Amino acid sequence: MRYTGKLAGGALGFLLGLGPLGAALGVLLGHQFDAYSERRGAAGAGDAPAIGERFFRATFRVMGCLAKADGRVSEQEIAAARTIMGQLRLNPAQVQAAIQCFTEGKRPGFDLDAELAQLWRACSGRRDLARVFVELQVRAAIAGNNLEGPVRPLLSRIAHALGLSPFELAHIEAALWIRAGRFTRDAAGHDGREELEQAYRVLGVSPQDGDRDVVKAYRRQLSRHHPDKLKANGLPDSMLEHAKQRTQQIIEAYELIRARRGMPS
Repeated sequence: MRYTGKLAGGALGFLLGLGPLGAALGVLLGHQFDAYSERRGAAGAGDAPAIGERFFRATFRVMGCLAKADGRVSEQEIAAARTIMGQLRLNPAQVQAAIQCFTEGKRPGFDLDAELAQLWRACSGRRDLARVFVELQVRAAIAGNNLEGPVRPLLSRIAHALGLSPFELAHIEAALWIRAGRFTRDAAGHDGREELEQAYRVLGVSPQDGDRDVVKAYRRQLSRHHPDKLKANGLPDSMLEHAKQRTQQIIEAYELIRARRGMPS
């Protein structure tokens, strides 16, 4: 799972179909690539492979544990995990490893608290990695069972163990519910109010916040999900697709708010 210089070009190519939004993301990636590369040493680049391995295995073990939270794993929950593997573009060997980890997480003797503690130690308290980890779990839970039954309180326990507040978890959940259905488009003849409200929730701001607060929130969200930064901190290559997709969603939300407010580009 080595990181290579082709990431920036690959991300740009993946997003080219977005027109101006793709160009904007490409500029961001290109502008910050060197800076993040230089910071990799300071962030513990030597530990990155070990962090990535632990992150990968914990992701699918905990996903299996969540799926078994109500005592059984449904076909829908299995399909949700498989879909995430596909969306992350895992290769065949990675898919087999992910399935094995998912199976381990389903077992009655799986120690969730120990798994989370080991992950937290491996990540050296890097909250951006913890946030991505929780996002992946929420994403699977939404697709698997709509966060019903014991899944929601178990997610709260996971987030707490990794240092995320209830507010952060609520924001992650809101953004991923929106992502699951994409932004509501104007085809139905509405005035776009719901679409705009969704965009504000993605950035974690309200319509009452000023333009400067919106820009700050946008930059903060981009920084949290920037693929190069997350990679430098140990996120495995197999999880970068999630970061790219979340970055795309953040840019779409900001561009919508900016256009509606008449903010300068």
